[in-house]
Amino acid sequence: MPTLSKKVVVTHWPAAIARHRVFAVVVVLAAVLRAVTMLGYRPGRVYWYDSYTYLDLALNLRPREELQPSGYPFLLWLLRPFHSIESVVAAQHALGLATGLMIYAVLCRRGVPRWAATLATVPVLLDGQMLQLEQAVLSDTLFIFLVVAAVVTLIWSPRLSVRAGAAGGALLALATLTRTIALPLLGLALLYLAARRVGRRRLAVAAGAGLLPLVLYAGWYDMEYGRFTLVSGDGVALWARTMTFADCAQIKPPPAEAALCPNGSWQDAASEYVWAPDSPINRMPGGRANGDLARSFAVRAVLAQPLDYAGSVAHDVSLAFHWTPARHPKRVTPAFGFAKGRLEPVGVPAYALHVLDAYAPGATGTYRSVEPYSGFLRAYQYPAYLRGPFLAAILGLGALGLRRGSLVPWGAATALLVLPVAVLDFDHRYVLPVVPLACVAAALSLRRPSEAPSVPRAGDPVRPSHAGLGAISSRS
Repeated sequence: MPTLSKKVVVTHWPAAIARHRVFAVVVVLAAVLRAVTMLGYRPGRVYWYDSYTYLDLALNLRPREELQPSGYPFLLWLLRPFHSIESVVAAQHALGLATGLMIYAVLCRRGVPRWAATLATVPVLLDGQMLQLEQAVLSDTLFIFLVVAAVVTLIWSPRLSVRAGAAGGALLALATLTRTIALPLLGLALLYLAARRVGRRRLAVAAGAGLLPLVLYAGWYDMEYGRFTLVSGDGVALWARTMTFADCAQIKPPPAEAALCPNGSWQDAASEYVWAPDSPINRMPGGRANGDLARSFAVRAVLAQPLDYAGSVAHDVSLAFHWTPARHPKRVTPAFGFAKGRLEPVGVPAYALHVLDAYAPGATGTYRSVEPYSGFLRAYQYPAYLRGPFLAAILGLGALGLRRGSLVPWGAATALLVLPVAVLDFDHRYVLPVVPLACVAAALSLRRPSEAPSVPRAGDPVRPSHAGLGAISSRS
């Protein structure tokens, strides 16, 4: 019997590849592009201040006090034995490929034509922005992988199993510990499962798997900093959001919060108020440590000026749909860009460079282009860029398929588009996690329900199958 099983698997490998040959070509191209990226830009982009902070936390594993939890530093800690930045970006390129594979697999399983499933992976596998992001020591690639994995797990079968619910909840918890903006996604997922009446046991398991890691992490944070939370700084972020519209004549804050009112210092993006030396928060005694006061002020501002808040958020969300990437704030180049030459670490303090050397001995923070690979990528990045109007069209197509199973990925994509702006500001980096989920939703809108493979329900007899790798295929 074992011999027969081996023959079946071997026999189906060529057939499976033949059925999915177009996608196989896309995957090969994606792998080649990632190899060219690693050859063209060495060793990997290290940003001040984020990358150095992540590396420091990986060397001395602990909760990050401000802005984001330590999920990404934990990945860096796992890769620490390799002592190189190249190993980090290589792992991230592998996660990028895995994200595309997950998207294709779930779409084929849910009855999407193979051409549509392949097309849905193109912005993830071939877009120049994704290549640039994977080549940087930043948390975004891991976050994208975890969120997509969670959504794929939850929609893999029409009937949610206990195991899938647990895995989906746990993946969303890990995504939250990478970037806290995933916490609302966990809440929305649990509400969705409750509305679908998946059963108390499945809902309880999903909730437990999602909440337990967060509780444990908050306990760890409490041991380090004396506060049971995931991260500090959320109050300051929301306060900065309100600085684009706040009018204290309408808000009428109490005396303790009056110093947080606009003081005439103007910034061209909400997030700039967090760091500007002359912003109200930074002119207060204690600066950004006044998170609770900042949160209280922000809530008052939103309640006093709900239409102004909504208008400010809507304006910044619309920046995602520009044909030419909007410069926001104007001091930065939109998204990331492949460029020519050497980028030296400017303004990076000596202790941070020591952190980099401790993690990857010999690393200096210099990021250099290498010809001819970088020349190809500089030309490639312009056509291989998902323009804003196309993203809008993809989201619109996904909305049309809500009755065909696109609700979960479309809802997650929409939440990830709006929530970062609602709690802080717009950033092109923050839009990239929207793309794969929007593509999944759009492809599901093209699904023909009659082509969806049957999924056994509880109590159905189990029939043996020798479909092998061909099980994910569907008619094109």
